[in-house]
Amino acid sequence: MAIRDLKAQISRLPEQPGVYLYGNSAGDTIYIGRARVLRDRVRSYLSAYGSSPKTNALLDEVTRLEVIVTDSLVEALALESHLIKQRMPRFNILLRDDKNYPYLQVTTSEAFPRVLVARRVARDGDYYAGPFLPATLARKTMALTHKLFGIRSCNEAITGRRDRACLEYDINRCVAPCVETLCTQEQYGEAVEHARMFLEGRNDELVVELKAQMLAASVDLRFEEAAQTRDAIKTVETLRDRQQKMSSVRLGDRDAFGVKTGPAGAIIQVFQMRGGRVIERVELVADATDGEAPSLEETVQAAVQQFYAVRVAPPEVHLPVEIEDHAEVERWLGERADRKVRVSVPKRGDKRGLLDLATRNAALAYRSHYSDEAVERGTALDELRRTLGLPGVPRRIECFDISTIQGSETVGSMVVCEDGRMTRKEYRKYRVRGGDWGAERTTLDETPRPGPGRRSRGAAAGARSGSGGAGGVAGAGDSDRLLDDFAAIREVVARRYRRLLDDGAPPPDLVVIDGGKGQ
Repeated sequence: MAIRDLKAQISRLPEQPGVYLYGNSAGDTIYIGRARVLRDRVRSYLSAYGSSPKTNALLDEVTRLEVIVTDSLVEALALESHLIKQRMPRFNILLRDDKNYPYLQVTTSEAFPRVLVARRVARDGDYYAGPFLPATLARKTMALTHKLFGIRSCNEAITGRRDRACLEYDINRCVAPCVETLCTQEQYGEAVEHARMFLEGRNDELVVELKAQMLAASVDLRFEEAAQTRDAIKTVETLRDRQQKMSSVRLGDRDAFGVKTGPAGAIIQVFQMRGGRVIERVELVADATDGEAPSLEETVQAAVQQFYAVRVAPPEVHLPVEIEDHAEVERWLGERADRKVRVSVPKRGDKRGLLDLATRNAALAYRSHYSDEAVERGTALDELRRTLGLPGVPRRIECFDISTIQGSETVGSMVVCEDGRMTRKEYRKYRVRGGDWGAERTTLDETPRPGPGRRSRGAAAGARSGSGGAGGVAGAGDSDRLLDDFAAIREVVARRYRRLLDDGAPPPDLVVIDGGKGQ
C-alpha cells in the first residue's frame, strides 16, 4: 500500500483545519479533501484499506501528499471546492451539467442585449435560464420575448443612428433600439429587465410593472403602446395561471436535491423553486469511478459544494440525507449569499413532497441516461472526443456533402446526429446556385424550412432566375460554377451558419465535411 510510505509525513501534519491533496507518481492530483483536524483525517486513511475498491485503488496510487492550512473549516470548504473544480482529481466525485437540453442566454454583457438559445452555461457575465424541456420550448420562449417585450433578434451593431427601423419593428417584434428616436438605451434596458423577470418566473412582479407602464402610456395618449402592453399582460397572466401544480406560496424560495445512485454513476436533479413555483430544473451527472457506485452521502456532499460554487443559494436547501460538516456548509453558503441559508432534510409536508418529486425525476433520468443503448452511444461519443482531441463530448454533430446530378444540378445535404442518434427531422437539403451567397442570400434554397412564417427562398430564387442575375442557372459560366465542389460546400456551410447566427441558435459541437483539404 503506497500510502504507508507517507506515514512519517502524516505524523508531522498540523492539528488544524485545512485541505489535503493526494498525488500520484505522474505528478497528477488524484484526490482532494478537507478536514477539521488535518492530521487525524489523513491518518485515518492508513487503516482504511479494504473499506471499498475505490479507496483501495486510491491508496495504492498515492505517492505524494500536500496540505494547505486554513483559519477555519468554512475556509477549507471554499478552498476545497475551488481546487476540485480547478484540478478535477480523478477520485473525487465530479459532477457535470447535463447538456441534453438548451438554455436561453440573455446577453447582458452587450450594451443592447439579445435572447439566444445556448447549449451550455458559460461564465461570461450573461444571464442563463433553463434548461428547457422539451427543447422546442426554448425557441418558443425566445419568440415570446420578441413578441411581448420587443427584444431584438438581429446581429447588428447598435448605435442608434439608423435612418429607419426594419420590418421587425413594423410587425411589433422589436422596439427598434437601432433608431434612437424610437427607443433609447434606457427604454431598451427596461424591456430587457422585463424579459429577464419573465424568464425568472417573477410573473406577479412583472404584471404589476406592466400595468403601471400601460397606465402611463394611456395617460400620455400613446394608445397603441398601451394596447400592446395590455396584450402582453394577458399573455403573462395566462402563462402564470398554467404553472406547475407543484406550487405553494408557503414554500417561497428554495432548492430541492433529488438523487439516484447506481452501479453506473449518479444523477442529481435540482428543483429550483422561486416565489412558490418550480421555475427551473438542473440535472447533474456523475459517472462511477473504477466501476464502483458513489455513495448517496458522498454524492449529495459533492453536489452541494459544486452546484453552489457557481450559484447563490436560496434561503433554504432541502437534501435527502444529512451531510458532513452541516453547520460549516450552512455558514459557507450564507457568506456567499450574504444572508442566512438553512440546509435541512425534510420529513413530511409540502417540503418533503418537493424533495420526493425531485427524487422521482432523478430515478427516471438515471434509467434513461444509463440504459444499455445510451451507454453505448456515450462510449462512442467519448471515443470520438478523445480521437479528435475535442474539449467536450460532441453531443450535436452536423455533416455536409455535395452531389451533382447528371452534371447539371448541384445539391447539398446536411444530416444531424444528437447524443449519438440520427435526428431525421433536422436533416436539410440545399439547392446550390453559385454566385455571391453573402450579397444574394435570398437566391439560395433550403428544404425544409426550419421555422414557420419565413418567406420561401426558393420562390425568391425563382423570381430572379429569369432576369439573368446571379440566381440564373443558364450559361457556360454558371455550369462551371455549379460543378465546383469547393465553392458549393462553402456556399452551403456558410449559408447554414449564417442562418443560425440570424436565428440566435447555438452552433453544433462538431461539423463534418465530406471531402479533402479543398473542402
